[in-house]
Amino acid sequence: MKALSPALQTHLDDGTTTLAWVWRIARADGVTFGFTDHDRTLTFDGTEFEPESGLTASEVRSGSNLSVDAQDAEGVLTSDRITETDILDGRWDNAEVEVWRVNWADTGQRVLMRRGAIGQIRRGRLVFVAEVRSLAHVLGQTVGRTFQATCDAALGDARCGIDLENPAFKGTGAVIDLLRDRAFTASGLAGFDAGWFTFGTLEWTSGANAGRHTEVLGHDVAGGVAVLALLEAPVRSIALGDAFTIRAGCDKRIETCGAKFANTANFRGFPHIPGQDTILRYATKDGGHEGGVL
Repeated sequence: MKALSPALQTHLDDGTTTLAWVWRIARADGVTFGFTDHDRTLTFDGTEFEPESGLTASEVRSGSNLSVDAQDAEGVLTSDRITETDILDGRWDNAEVEVWRVNWADTGQRVLMRRGAIGQIRRGRLVFVAEVRSLAHVLGQTVGRTFQATCDAALGDARCGIDLENPAFKGTGAVIDLLRDRAFTASGLAGFDAGWFTFGTLEWTSGANAGRHTEVLGHDVAGGVAVLALLEAPVRSIALGDAFTIRAGCDKRIETCGAKFANTANFRGFPHIPGQDTILRYATKDGGHEGGVL
């Protein structure tokens, strides 16, 4: 239930209202934006809310259960502050959002309708539609340890302990030839075996994608030349000569942890737990209950 100030309640009871939608959006990079569907700038709590921003709201949908409530905000891609490039770059992903209902004639009369985060963004030729998810979406995230055979630590974090700045796990190179929009041959990686950077990360250090990170899907060697395939195509096209820094990857198995990183002591999985095939086992004349995989 929303708690309204007496002044706002009086304004609503009057029957003739001067209300507007207002959004305050704080991106992960620390930049805060304000938007309103009103025709002039509104200001409160140190934020200026841009008028006529092309941002309009759908109805607020909410329920009494723990399902994720949502509201859609639709806007034009030609806005100076919301660009297609920023959306494609992921700068708006999971940005914190506050949705206010404000009396534009007196911004002191306002109520916070919801607080959430930017969810799915659907892009068209001229407009985008951003889903504003309620805080209930946080309840769907995994909290704590995961009981699984593979490691649940991120390679290089404090629980893993591997130093990815070690030259044994880090390389630099440049694009030699493009094979597909996300695959290319690269120089500078001749000293690494095939598969060394599979499931690793790549950071572009020059070219149109400079400063952006991506995951490596595969690392092969053909004729002594490294062949890299990325999980997703970069926002901007890869060009010949684009330089990058690449770091080793891990498939989260204990065998890889020991052989590749000599880090079995920090392995964060449970490799000896029974698998799902245990449930399907049945008695056989020659045994078959020694704990091995069927």
